[in-house]
Amino acid sequence: MGTDRFTLPFRVFRVFRGSRRMEFSLANRTASLSVGEFANFALGPHESGGGPSGLWRAQLGQHWHNELQIRTQAEAPAAQFEVVIDGRLTHRGWTFHLNGRIDQLVGDTFREIKSVTRPLPADEATLRADYPPYFLQLAAYLVLFAVRRHGQTPGGQQPATVPRSHPKAELIFVEAGSGLSQTITLTPFDEALVHHQLDAIVEFLTLRQRATERRRSLTFHPAFATLRPGQETIQADLASSLSPPASVLFFEAPTGYGKTGCVLEFALSQMRAGRFARLIWLTGKSTGQLQVVRTLEQMTAGSRLAFWQVRNKAEHCVNHTFHCVRDGCNYLRDCAERWPGSGLAKFYLDDAQPHDLATLRQAGRDALICPYEITRTALAFNDVWIGDFNYVFAPDNRGLFYEQPGFDPAETLLVIDEAHNLPSRTADAHSHSASQNDAHTLLAELDHLRAPSPLLLALEEWTRLLASLQPADSLDPTLEAEVHDTVVKLADLVATQPLDYAALGPHHAETLWQFAALAEFLDDSKLTKLLWVPRAGELSFTCIDAAASIGETLKAYGGAILMSATLQPYDTLAAACGIEVEPDLRAGSARPEVGLHSFATLSAPTPWRAGAYDVAVDVRVDTTFKQRASYYGTTAATIESLHAAASVVGGVPSPRAVAVFFPSYAYAESVQRALDNSGSVLRVTLQPRGTDLAAQAAWVEENLALADVLFLVLGSSFAEGIDLLGGRVTHAMVVGPALPEVNAIQKARLAAFNELGRDAAFRRVYQIPGLQKVNQALGRLVRAPGQHAKVLLHCRRFAEISYASLLAADYQQYQEIASESDLREWLGA
Repeated sequence: MGTDRFTLPFRVFRVFRGSRRMEFSLANRTASLSVGEFANFALGPHESGGGPSGLWRAQLGQHWHNELQIRTQAEAPAAQFEVVIDGRLTHRGWTFHLNGRIDQLVGDTFREIKSVTRPLPADEATLRADYPPYFLQLAAYLVLFAVRRHGQTPGGQQPATVPRSHPKAELIFVEAGSGLSQTITLTPFDEALVHHQLDAIVEFLTLRQRATERRRSLTFHPAFATLRPGQETIQADLASSLSPPASVLFFEAPTGYGKTGCVLEFALSQMRAGRFARLIWLTGKSTGQLQVVRTLEQMTAGSRLAFWQVRNKAEHCVNHTFHCVRDGCNYLRDCAERWPGSGLAKFYLDDAQPHDLATLRQAGRDALICPYEITRTALAFNDVWIGDFNYVFAPDNRGLFYEQPGFDPAETLLVIDEAHNLPSRTADAHSHSASQNDAHTLLAELDHLRAPSPLLLALEEWTRLLASLQPADSLDPTLEAEVHDTVVKLADLVATQPLDYAALGPHHAETLWQFAALAEFLDDSKLTKLLWVPRAGELSFTCIDAAASIGETLKAYGGAILMSATLQPYDTLAAACGIEVEPDLRAGSARPEVGLHSFATLSAPTPWRAGAYDVAVDVRVDTTFKQRASYYGTTAATIESLHAAASVVGGVPSPRAVAVFFPSYAYAESVQRALDNSGSVLRVTLQPRGTDLAAQAAWVEENLALADVLFLVLGSSFAEGIDLLGGRVTHAMVVGPALPEVNAIQKARLAAFNELGRDAAFRRVYQIPGLQKVNQALGRLVRAPGQHAKVLLHCRRFAEISYASLLAADYQQYQEIASESDLREWLGA
């Protein structure tokens, strides 16, 4: 598909739709695509009622295709099946090469078979309205045949037996659950629609040409008017690091370095040079996405760069209830028909059109079209996509990106911020759960709606199975096999049984559609899986390692930058992302290696952080779960001493808050009680639970001014997502390394890595995630030159080499605190 550098005479792009692909050359004005892709192409919403997807939907009607083939062979022995038809069509200066396979050729009749879940027979007008691509696909075969028959285009293939006259065409609908069929004959009007479809594709190609010219002439301002020490060579460093053979770069830079601006500047320069046609920027935090948007707005002020921040579907929703069932939502039902006259094309035709969430929601209300469909349609014409990890790595969400016309990962630079979270986020995205309560209420509702009895019987079996489950860290093989068989049976039934999803409602519909996802999960060999029972009647389908899936995804991209303040150890992250490391280098390496694909590492120089941290390790206490209660009093007294030291600057009283980080709420609450019981007068405040980012920031601002001590939880957004502590908190304390909770999932992960050895497995499953949380929290205390922080690591484990070696380099030079006098001396220094 060639390179994407503008210096070559032409570029070839690929358009992905599931497993299909459209290739086109803007310079040569040619496009090649399958007839199925041609028929399904649309600018605007796609009529879809939701439902089972992926492999199960793809295999929906294979059984009936085979049955009808056997029947036709008996009736017409000369019939041909899966007949290849291809040819070229010229339209508005473009040449289109279309190819496909017609299901049946019986004499002078083309037949295409389509399985549906709706009851048949149905009104012809209804079928035409609900399944226009099916009619268009068959009509395209007729047009291709006519063009070839009249010799209007060279090349192409014909059936082995060519009809002597213009053939008829029949579209055979088959009710998947019963095999009932209904035949509709195509008309000349259907053939005329082929030319309207060509118009739509030409419009898309014209807009793609405009986007190419826009990138080629892109102008932008540097990310920083004045470079911070350490940024002087970063653009050259990024360019040399992300170059062949390396297609993946691990870029580590501390909080406050300016990673976002530096990488955006690099990405825009690479797009302008033609190396990449698109930038995808992923981050799990909405604050990070907003920062990217603000930085892009500043850098590209006055230019025409098109970028789009993708918010989740629920945030777009303007319905009184969050629906995603077409027939149950006025904004989804028939929205494809309303789109042409809605005026919403302005969101991709006009680069200057605002598309913030409020604007999208109002436009959707006015046009009676789901705002999420505006985002879905406009994305294809934007150069930069900004969103959550899920849009690339979650099977339930990635279709929004991967089904966009014109999207090709090989032409795309993928940037993943906070990439240390990628392995766990991806594993979570592949995980599912099922409960007896949901199954029981679904069964009752389906029974009320008189659903087909095979589905009711299978669901009743599933409900009984879930009800029999008692808490367990894993399922025995026999029970696991029973779960698999039942899930597969239900996935097949859901895909083939006609149901009124609007009457069923969105919650129950989602529960039904989940069976396809569960079946795909169970059959996915790329995932390391655990089936376990956390509570009676609740079954968890947990992905404990998605490395192979992540690696397969990353491998498809033209380039990927995984960045964070806490990526090291690099070899462990590479393995967790499915990038193989040579066995003799698994202990750690900073040079590019070749595995699934090459990777390189880059650590940003930060001379201004030298000496910014004064670190001590308090070896007086043991914060392990079994021992921590014995030291609550010592921990409380140490917090008193830390606050007293922070409140004196140059011998002058200057009250200020200190931050104390805990592994859990429970631990923090225990120490808070110990302070209260000791008669402490410190104003201690513990971070609230379940608040949004705005409320979190307001809480931090208020309590930095009013409280003496802020109790924060390691790994939470307060500790990792709020950048308000730098330069304002000069004294901090970390109460123990935040090792993950010992539970069924961690035990399974430990077992999965047993081949590494006991110590190495413990390091990967417990120590690395725990110390990453510590490094993340401490990194936010020094965010700019001139800032300093005094940090007490309050647990003797921090002095053990296996823990100390995982601390960031800035925290590895420390003083040991073995007595009260040592603490007073260090605090007074």
